[in-house]
Amino acid sequence: MARHRKFAAACILGFLASSLQSAPRAAEIIVLTNQGATPGVIELANAFSRSTGHKVTVIQDGGLAGGAAVADPLSPALNQRLDRGPADLVTANPEQIEALAKQGKIVPGTAVPFVVAGLGLSVRTGLPKPDISTVEAYKSALRAAKSIGYSRGCSGTHAAEGIAKLGIADQLKPKTVLVDAGPVVEYLARGDFDIGIQQTNIMVGAPRTEYVGPLPGFLNDPCPSSVALLKVSKEPEASRAMIQFMISPEAAPLLRKTHVEPAKP
Repeated sequence: MARHRKFAAACILGFLASSLQSAPRAAEIIVLTNQGATPGVIELANAFSRSTGHKVTVIQDGGLAGGAAVADPLSPALNQRLDRGPADLVTANPEQIEALAKQGKIVPGTAVPFVVAGLGLSVRTGLPKPDISTVEAYKSALRAAKSIGYSRGCSGTHAAEGIAKLGIADQLKPKTVLVDAGPVVEYLARGDFDIGIQQTNIMVGAPRTEYVGPLPGFLNDPCPSSVALLKVSKEPEASRAMIQFMISPEAAPLLRKTHVEPAKP
């Protein structure tokens, strides 16, 4: 009987060892993100981790920006991550993704758009919310504001282009503050200006600020973000699977929870 028990125990141990060897290994994926995509990427990363068992770490890097910042040199720390790791995926505006591809940092054929973030307007808590429901109302609100702030990235570039189309760029220039780094709402909250413009997904719910609403009509020129596989990735298979999840129909409602829209195929 004892011999049978030992044999049975040995069989069970052998089965467990074989199962562990054949079970898919949980990967650890690192995603470098641009500011405008970060909330959505975090939401997707959590869902992907729950469904696959892979661990996903999302790191926002100020060097992954948009608009005029595309021409700026990358920081040494970001360059090192892109060249040596640890990093697996990168999100940025399409222009910067293209620039990284030309530098040989991205696996060819892996870059794909996954999200667009519309623009919105917020005020500092305690200030009246202006009417921005129409293009003319928005124009009047900017004229009446004591000070206005937006970034040098994609959202700020689009905001400035809209203001130029309204014909009030010269009028607003003396009271406009350009934010070099970080969310516009952080500067708004501490009183650097009274009205802030940026992607809605970054502004909604920010402390000591009040979100007013999306920019009206043609002024709401959204900022797109793409995702790509980095050549330094040590987890290319799991990372490719995450890219597929990020552009799948299942990702759409998760992205919308963060006030952005999935990119159209």
